[in-house]
Amino acid sequence: MYRSNIIALLLVMGATTASAQKITVKDSEVNCGKVEYFKPITATFNLKNKGSKSLKIDDVRVSCGCLNADYPKAEIGSGTEFTVKLTYDARQMGHFQKEAAIYSNGSDKPLFLIMRGIVVEEVTDYTGEYPYKIGDLRTDKLDLEFDDVNKGDKPFIELHIINDGTKVLQPNLMHLPPYLEVESSSQYLRPGHQGKMTVTLNSEKLKEYGVTQTSVYLANELGEKVSTDNEMTVSAVLLPQFAQMSDNERLNAPSITLSKQEIAANFSQKDKHTERIDIVNTGKSNLHISSLHMYSKALKLTLGKRTLKPNEKTTLKVTVERNAYNNARTRPRILMITNDPKNPKIELKVTATNK
Repeated sequence: MYRSNIIALLLVMGATTASAQKITVKDSEVNCGKVEYFKPITATFNLKNKGSKSLKIDDVRVSCGCLNADYPKAEIGSGTEFTVKLTYDARQMGHFQKEAAIYSNGSDKPLFLIMRGIVVEEVTDYTGEYPYKIGDLRTDKLDLEFDDVNKGDKPFIELHIINDGTKVLQPNLMHLPPYLEVESSSQYLRPGHQGKMTVTLNSEKLKEYGVTQTSVYLANELGEKVSTDNEMTVSAVLLPQFAQMSDNERLNAPSITLSKQEIAANFSQKDKHTERIDIVNTGKSNLHISSLHMYSKALKLTLGKRTLKPNEKTTLKVTVERNAYNNARTRPRILMITNDPKNPKIELKVTATNK
C-alpha cells in the first residue's frame, strides 16, 4: 500500500514537471515562396520556453538528408525566446515540403516545424517591370485609360501580368461592362510565367460624350471575391464629333480660353489649397462645357456656368485636399469636354509642393 502511494506520487510529480516545461512557436509553418535552384534556403522559426523551468532540446529530427537544423544546445531558461533554423539545399526542382520534429524534456510528444516553397530555375525581381501586386499576380497597370476616342473607334490596351506565386493561377477580369471585351494570352499561368490580357473598348456602346468610368477586378482564380484589393479603374474619353462642320460653322464656332491649365497646390502647413481659374468664351457662338470630370477624390470643383455666350466669363473653383492628394492612387487631374472644335478636350494638371 505504501509503495503504491509512492509510485502514484512520483507519477504526479513527473506530470507536473512535464507540464511546467512547454515550448510554443509563433508560426509552425514557413512558406519560403520561390527558391532559386541549387541555392540553399533557410527558414527561421521563433520559439519560446513558456514553462516555469529550464528546458533542454534533446534532438531535432529532419525528414530528409537535404535538410539541416540549427538549434540551441544549452539549456533554455524559463520565459526565454529562441530560434530554430532549418536549411534546405534546394537541389530538386518543383514544390517542396520539409519537416522537422523537436524533442525536448518539456514534452513527451515532439513539436513539428514545416517549411515549404517551390524551387525554380531562376528567381527574377519583377518589382520594376510589374510594380503593382494583386494577390500572387503582378501587373504593369492599375488604371486603364482610353483617351481621345472617336465614335466608332475600337482602341485596345495590353495589360501585362506575371505569376509571382508558387501555384498555377487562372487570371481573369471580372465585372466587365458591355463596352469592354478581354482576350487572354493563356487561360492558366504557371509560377514565374508571364501573360497578357488585351482589353478592347467598343466606343459604339458608350452612351455619352465625355468621360465614362468604371471598375473591373483582376482575379487570381475563377470565382474570386471582389474587393478594393483587386480593383482596377477603367476610363474612356469619347470626344464630340466635328467632322461634319462647314467652314462657316467653324468660323463662327465657340472658343475657350483659360487663365491657367495647371494647378500647383502649395499646402504649406495647410490641409487644403484652393485655386480659381477664369474661363472666357472668346468665340462667336455659345460655348458649352458638357463634361467636367475629376480623376481623383482629392479634388473638389465648383463651376459658375456651363454655358457661356460670346465674351462671357465664369470661374472654376478647384480645391485640393492634402491627405487625399498624398494617398491618391491615380494622377490627380481634371478633364473638361467642350463644343470648341479646336479644344474639345482640355486637361488641367494638378501638382503639389509641401505635401
